[in-house]
Amino acid sequence: MEKPVIGITMGDAAGVGPEIIVKALNSREVYDMCRPLVIGDMKMLKKAAGQIGSEVVINKVRHPDECGFVHGKVDCLDIDLLPENLPVGKVSAEAGNAAFHFVKKAVELAKNGCIQAICTAPLNKEALHKGGHRYPGHTEILAYLTNTTDYSMMLVSPKLKVIHLTTHQGLIEAIQSITPERTYKVIRLAHDTLTRAGFKRPKIAVCGINPHAGENGLFGSGEEERQLLPGIEQAAAEGIDAGGPYPADTLFYKAVRGDVDLVVACYHDQGHIPVKVLGLEEGVNITVGLNGGVIRTSVDHGTAFDIAGQNKADERSMLAALRSAAELAPKS
Repeated sequence: MEKPVIGITMGDAAGVGPEIIVKALNSREVYDMCRPLVIGDMKMLKKAAGQIGSEVVINKVRHPDECGFVHGKVDCLDIDLLPENLPVGKVSAEAGNAAFHFVKKAVELAKNGCIQAICTAPLNKEALHKGGHRYPGHTEILAYLTNTTDYSMMLVSPKLKVIHLTTHQGLIEAIQSITPERTYKVIRLAHDTLTRAGFKRPKIAVCGINPHAGENGLFGSGEEERQLLPGIEQAAAEGIDAGGPYPADTLFYKAVRGDVDLVVACYHDQGHIPVKVLGLEEGVNITVGLNGGVIRTSVDHGTAFDIAGQNKADERSMLAALRSAAELAPKS
């Protein structure tokens, strides 16, 4: 089986994106698990390589077919939208516009089957808006470019995979927005994603909303039975190995132990805290459910303008994102 081709988008080139990409691609491990292709700006990659003292060769390509995928020679599909003197560590419309077009090209390549997953370096929302692209971030750009309405956030660490029913909402609003339909759809998204990645029959467990998953009506007002259970039962009736709702305080322990392949969290902190306690450097943000089966993984940090261009950026999150992209890329 061939290793997947992973398109690495540079993000905001005035931030740490170019640096963490070059540092990550200095590692032979990356080439052992995938075939990386940078979609960005060759000038900025060369500048980053010089700043960190890397001797890698930047190989300009026009199409993935021209890539060598050899350690020590970074293949770059050069979009060439940035000026030579782009200010590093500062918000700019040029960098924001380029970041959008890096993602747009990656989606085009994914739709055409030229790459099997997308791994994104961070962008800056202010720069993105100044560049004329009014999106909150990568997820919304990708949803727009793939014409997707049903998608979800998955967080992955070496010992734990978590997908969310809700994310950036207040707790009361989040609980009110959980429905059996949403529960079923997220379980289905998780199952399909893991199945395409090669899991034979992934075991999926759903957290309860209340302490002790309501404990048969002792806590809450029947949210588990009303909002979660019908969706879980629908998924199970279709042959998906899904169970719950289970008490969250013990479910995450069991998941880390290996009893289940993935946990469905009901709200942001319920899922984020366990993953981040296991290690911020190893956590990866993944967008699943994009039309066409496009998998996107992301570093779990921002553009870090304050240290951009200073050889201070840590590439471990980029390495973790590449590992997850290679693991979850569809297997032919």
